[in-house]
Amino acid sequence: MGVPKRLTEMQQRFAEFLVFGGPDGPMTQTEAAVAAGYSPKRARQEGSELCNPRQSPLVVKYIGQLKEERVRKHEVTYEGHVAELARLREAALKKGSFSSAVNAEANRGKAAGLYIDRKIIKTGKLEDLSEAELENKMKQILSDYEPLLNAKTVEGESSEIKSSESSLPKPEES
Repeated sequence: MGVPKRLTEMQQRFAEFLVFGGPDGPMTQTEAAVAAGYSPKRARQEGSELCNPRQSPLVVKYIGQLKEERVRKHEVTYEGHVAELARLREAALKKGSFSSAVNAEANRGKAAGLYIDRKIIKTGKLEDLSEAELENKMKQILSDYEPLLNAKTVEGESSEIKSSESSLPKPEES
């Protein structure tokens, strides 16, 4: 017995149900086989055989083509993403939903790299540090973030911040 030249209608339906799912969502091989019209008693066996490249190379190839088509259809590109956000912003503005329009525009800015979201997660407890370690830690933090602190202050204010740092009260010893 030779390899068939083309897929049957049931094999095509099986592949489509397997890749795209049914009305209730994704399907297993067995569920796809039953939905395609195979006998419920042999559905598990049929699903396995149809997904085996040695037994059903045409079905496996068709499943691969359908998966590639699905990926291309839902592919996210930078240009498409930004254009979709612009479309959503315009639709929100037409409806008078300014909050949604602002969110869409902010997301466009994030996609374009105009905003940088930084999160710093520090671990450890300050309670476990001695007084000297705490002072060293505070000095280290101030020196690490000095460019940020100075960038956000006006020239005259930066000297006030530095002078107030040196006059911080020391904790009382108990």
